[in-house]
Amino acid sequence: MGMEDHKLKVFCTVAETGSFSKTSEIIHLTQPAVSLQVQALEEIYETKLFDRSSSKVTLTPAGEVLYKYAKEILTLYVSAEKVIGEMTGLAKGSITIGGGSTIGNYLLPSVITDFRKAHPKIKIHLFVGNMQRIIELLNSGNINLGLIEGDVKKQKIVVEKLISDELFLIVPSYHPWAKRNEVSVAELIDEPFIFREAGSGTRQTIEKFLARHGITPQGMKVSMVLGSTEAIKDAVENGLGISIISRWAARKESRYGTLHLLSFKEERMVRNFSLITYKNSVSSYAVEEFLTYLRSYPFDKLLFKK
Repeated sequence: MGMEDHKLKVFCTVAETGSFSKTSEIIHLTQPAVSLQVQALEEIYETKLFDRSSSKVTLTPAGEVLYKYAKEILTLYVSAEKVIGEMTGLAKGSITIGGGSTIGNYLLPSVITDFRKAHPKIKIHLFVGNMQRIIELLNSGNINLGLIEGDVKKQKIVVEKLISDELFLIVPSYHPWAKRNEVSVAELIDEPFIFREAGSGTRQTIEKFLARHGITPQGMKVSMVLGSTEAIKDAVENGLGISIISRWAARKESRYGTLHLLSFKEERMVRNFSLITYKNSVSSYAVEEFLTYLRSYPFDKLLFKK
């Protein structure tokens, strides 16, 4: 990837998000730097590529044409890299992965470590964020693939189930419920409850489950909303409320007995961990290797690893 295609990538991201500020967040460049990249392209083609008059930045007719070609050019770069990689037989290159909070913090570190042992030449960059953020990064082409815990309603994204995950209610070891193995969903409304932030896949799963049983967050005693599962576990251990998290995230605490896990009498709370890729994008040799590895990875052995 040279300078020109970096400009094209910035240009495409602005075109897709309709915003210079969003682009600067996604690509990790300052806003002036994003504007400069676009200006440089406008100077090359001696025409305006964006109409900046309204609140949302839109493409001019010339911009529309460049966008169509830019997408093709970026795809061709990847294809060239892939074919050369296959010819030379060297699995090198880099992969950028986006992981939802649960997967990114509790599953991917082990998977990536194991993959790197088999492919030492491949570099892996991992972004961890909530599901909404991972979908944004995939849409803007800043990650090659995403792993999320929740449902996606996006037409340009290919979703593939990786494994299923079960969520449990967590209470501190000294809580009266710590002597039980299950509770009824209706019992939740009397206890202070801790939610993850909106935009998180875990939060989406919990809300859907509760809604099926006639419970809304408004009808609960929500004691706090926290931005990470680690913060939630600390708060629960400190008696600030109860919460629901993935069994993956509770591995250590349930082993050491600081948190007690309960399931629900009515039904188990199960969701999918999904692999998401962008429709029509060409994967590089390195990405293909990683996808193959991921699809056959023995996740269960991690769950019971001491």
